[in-house]
Amino acid sequence: MLNKKHGMVRKLLHTGIIATAIIWISACSKDSEDELTTSPCNTDNMKYSTDILPIIQTNCYSCHGNGIVTNGIDLDGYTKLRIQADNGNLTGAISHAAGYTPMPYNAPKLSDCDINKIKSWIQNGAPDN
Repeated sequence: MLNKKHGMVRKLLHTGIIATAIIWISACSKDSEDELTTSPCNTDNMKYSTDILPIIQTNCYSCHGNGIVTNGIDLDGYTKLRIQADNGNLTGAISHAAGYTPMPYNAPKLSDCDINKIKSWIQNGAPDN
């Protein structure tokens, strides 16, 4: 009698594990690249103060701001950032373009959205707004 109970418990346990695995696998089967949506990246009317500065402060200031100047690059404030925007160094570095040191250094590349925001801001004259 004890062996029958163990056998039944074992069958139920195996059935439960298999059912859980099937549910888990099927839950992900409907995900496709087309169905996964992300919020759109709005690059219209980029403002230095509300769109660009927060990206630079979050990703660059640990080495190039707040009084820290690494390898001669200082991004602290609009005027200093504008120099790097105008000479192409900012775009080259954050885009990981050939001939530029990829930035942020030893950290993940900025999101495509953040890069596109910065590029849009520069293409529109990099206004101090």
